[in-house]
Amino acid sequence: MEKISQLISFVRDQYKTDKFIPLHEPRFRGNEKKYVLDTIDSTFVSSVGAYVDKFEVMMQDLTSTQKAIAVVNGTSSLQVALRLAGVKSDDEVITQALTFIATANAIVYNQATPIFIDVDLDTMGLSPVAVEAFLEEFGELRADGCYNKSTGKRIAACMPMHTFGFPVRLDELMAVCEKWQIPVVEDAAESLGSYYKGKHTGSIGLISGFSFNGNKTITSGGGGAIVTNDLELGIQAKYLTTTAKRPHPYEFFHDELGYNFRMPNLNAALACAQLEELSGFLADKRELASEYAKLFKGLGIKFREELPDTQANYWLMCVELNNKAEREDFLKYTNEAGIMTRPIWNLMYRLPMYTHCQRDAQKNAEFLEERIVNIPSSVR
Repeated sequence: MEKISQLISFVRDQYKTDKFIPLHEPRFRGNEKKYVLDTIDSTFVSSVGAYVDKFEVMMQDLTSTQKAIAVVNGTSSLQVALRLAGVKSDDEVITQALTFIATANAIVYNQATPIFIDVDLDTMGLSPVAVEAFLEEFGELRADGCYNKSTGKRIAACMPMHTFGFPVRLDELMAVCEKWQIPVVEDAAESLGSYYKGKHTGSIGLISGFSFNGNKTITSGGGGAIVTNDLELGIQAKYLTTTAKRPHPYEFFHDELGYNFRMPNLNAALACAQLEELSGFLADKRELASEYAKLFKGLGIKFREELPDTQANYWLMCVELNNKAEREDFLKYTNEAGIMTRPIWNLMYRLPMYTHCQRDAQKNAEFLEERIVNIPSSVR
């Protein structure tokens, strides 16, 4: 209790309030109102407008990619990215069970099935060693790609998720997937502002998806983005997410199954203003992470920090407790004190719609599931 009391005092001092402190709330301190009002004055508040175009260019510049496409949310960005990577009905996709539900759902929206492979303890993201071990046991290369010997289905993609903004070991994972002819689709939903060996997350795989939900590092209220260095894929992504309509002054002709996944100009205006503030947000979060690290070191509690060759955005900061019972006490006392803390997600294969999915032993994922707790991480 003494350790938790010290944490509660620390958090209240950081945020300078005696009121409820959420896990991660947005900050609007730049041009947000100005840009949103501009869209209202222009009457272009829906799916076409200058701020959509501006946001896409800003995302391309930030991630150093050839094409960025604004979409309605992070889940839709992953759904379309997987389709463009070649995932089809009855295929399988390798991913992690320690993730938010959108990762798995995006696979199933393509009528494919997840294969859940273990994570690394330090990154909390998909383990290249575990992926390689699985493929050595179950993978089979054929003329048209990699197949799962136990199911006979094609393994059409591998989708790692950068958990809480901590980058996965992408070099090793890309090497394994290249050997087995499996494209990598990065779930970068939580990692805007994170870098792996100097490259922005989302810029290394074939195609990637980001989220700008209200609780993310920056927000557009609801929104997402697809990014890729394959220009042709990017053009196709824009086409599919804008209902697959052939350009014409007035005729409506759609030549394939597309989606109405367009980000409204109103949301894009908010996103542009937030992107302008990103560097300041990241600096503040890194400073807070440094202060947390000092506090928890003194308390004898493990605080999760970025690994060498990476730069984490510290979207949601977290601690690792010694066991599940300690985790439960931590959650109980902090939340009762008005300090929001949250356990990591239930592993995907524990959810009723994913119990049938193939998986490995999940030793690391289960270890982390019992111990990881997120703590308040908002920009101050």
